[in-house]
Amino acid sequence: MINSIKNFFTSKLSVETAEDSEQQLKLATAALLIEMMHQDDQVLEEEILAVKESLKVSFNLNSIEANELFLLAEQEAKEAVDYHQFTSLIAKYYSQEQKIKVIEYLWAIAYADNILDDHEEHMVRRIANLISVSHTDFLKAKHRVEERSQ
Repeated sequence: MINSIKNFFTSKLSVETAEDSEQQLKLATAALLIEMMHQDDQVLEEEILAVKESLKVSFNLNSIEANELFLLAEQEAKEAVDYHQFTSLIAKYYSQEQKIKVIEYLWAIAYADNILDDHEEHMVRRIANLISVSHTDFLKAKHRVEERSQ
């Protein structure tokens, strides 16, 4: 699994000089977005598209690269026991602005089907706490996404 991740980032993203932590951060972020997609026990095409779009925007990827990262992260999320392995990297290495953007992406996926499930809201709240995003920023991110989705 680690070799396939390294090969992906080396061959597709031209990050030969990037550290493993940077690669793991991208994978951790993608895995959290995929976890959000599964929160309401129903994965819709809109949610898949929202995840892939978030990956493209966040990491400046084309559609093929975003799809490959999506597939790698989906496997990583399946193997994960909890969110800690993902959130600890984000909490440690992302700036506050990047953390808030992750929360915004999570909200965008939660709202992709136009229905906010209690499990989805709980997950965003939990992730916000784990990566040290304030309640104020958590709510502001939610409102920004709500406004865009209307």
